[in-house]
Amino acid sequence: MEQNNALSGQEVEPGKSQAEQPVQDASMASLLDEQGISLDFPNQGEIRQGIIATIRENEILVSIGTKSEGVVSGREFEAIPAEERAAFHVGQEVPVYVVSPEDSNGNVVLSYVRAREEKDWEEVEELLSSGQAYPSKVIGYNKGGLIVPVGRLRGFVPASQISLLRRPSQASETPEQRYTRMVGEPMKVRVIEVDRARRRLILSERLALQETRETLKDRLLEELTEGSERTGRVTSLADFGAFVNIDGADGLVHLSEISWERIQHPNEVLKVGQEVQVKVISVDRERKRIGLSIRQLQPDPWLQKVGNLKEGMLVEGSITHLTKFGAFAKIGEDLEGLIHVSELSEQRIQHPKEVVHEGATLTLRIIKIDPERRRIGLSLRKVDSPAYADLDWKMALAEEVGKARPEDVAETGEAPAAETAEAAEAAEVAEAVEETEATEATEETEAAVEEEAPPAEAPDQPEETEAPDQPEETAGGDEVPAAE
Repeated sequence: MEQNNALSGQEVEPGKSQAEQPVQDASMASLLDEQGISLDFPNQGEIRQGIIATIRENEILVSIGTKSEGVVSGREFEAIPAEERAAFHVGQEVPVYVVSPEDSNGNVVLSYVRAREEKDWEEVEELLSSGQAYPSKVIGYNKGGLIVPVGRLRGFVPASQISLLRRPSQASETPEQRYTRMVGEPMKVRVIEVDRARRRLILSERLALQETRETLKDRLLEELTEGSERTGRVTSLADFGAFVNIDGADGLVHLSEISWERIQHPNEVLKVGQEVQVKVISVDRERKRIGLSIRQLQPDPWLQKVGNLKEGMLVEGSITHLTKFGAFAKIGEDLEGLIHVSELSEQRIQHPKEVVHEGATLTLRIIKIDPERRRIGLSLRKVDSPAYADLDWKMALAEEVGKARPEDVAETGEAPAAETAEAAEAAEVAEAVEETEATEATEETEAAVEEEAPPAEAPDQPEETEAPDQPEETAGGDEVPAAE
């Protein structure tokens, strides 16, 4: 015991324990302080700025303010990218991470790569707090998503966080084919999770683009005008329509504005990623909504189909189905018109089944063509109406003349005159039946149908006296002389 005390330069006074003796041991740091010598000893896990003192084939010596230079060697040396290592030069200031303050050889073990990674972890934590987007690019993938670096850290973008704009270009494309195609593409991401202990960094492209789109949408809403045409790309499909991105902002193409033909779902004619031409049909700046249309930039096939039809002409139709307010008839291959209940018979009826049945083929007269509502009004009771006799004769004559000597008609100009007369007659007929056609406004309720006035009497039966319980037919009967 005495020998140990002697060696340590301490003596224990009799009657006192060692704990009660003044502490005379001193650390190396305190001894250096007493001598006026200042050395900043590194701590494990500390990041310091150092200056490259020596560059060797398999190690780099870095001065960090200690009694000797720290060393970057072994795996820490090999972890430095070759092109970055080749750019190092003596005197360059670099960040280093203290792996060990002193190894078995008395050297301070440093790491350049881990220092840069720690800096990157600090940066991603700041990005997580601020919510700012970070520009990067795709460097790889796995079965769950894409690998995108943030500095030297490898971040992961799950498949659910990939932008909808990067959906498969083909329906048969596998996830692996899709991800392979994306490698090397630029990508803006937003940090959504950081876990240093598990070295976990989760990113999202969708959130980054959403922030960008909000800014772009505000600007676009100020510039857009109804009626303008734009080129866009389909971003997603829903039961009620398709979302199309135009200049960074999404607009909605309602199901009814996708195609002139009747469709049940947008995927019948569109697919995600498809480029389309759209027309701006509404701009709601307050609610930040943009209404678009695809079909309004396409020719209306319905107008082409009815191009050879005219009001007043006779057509053959097949009854497709019956309703309380009338009967629908198919004319041609894919055109359908409505025979209102008031146009089925001269007599008042309660339901179309009293006169016609499904599948029946009838000769009908076109009494109205409404391009805006894309509707055709038909009549069964006006097929033999004298009001149309002159028009029927002129149409038949024009058809015969066109078949017999079309060149003569062109030379004499008779065809245009016939067309003019025909148009005038059609206008007169339309005016004559205008009040009758007004009953279509009450198509959807049975009560309205029952309240309608009975149809006007045919002009070829003037001798009929009006029934005493139907005085309102007098006004309707006045229409026929006006048309004649």
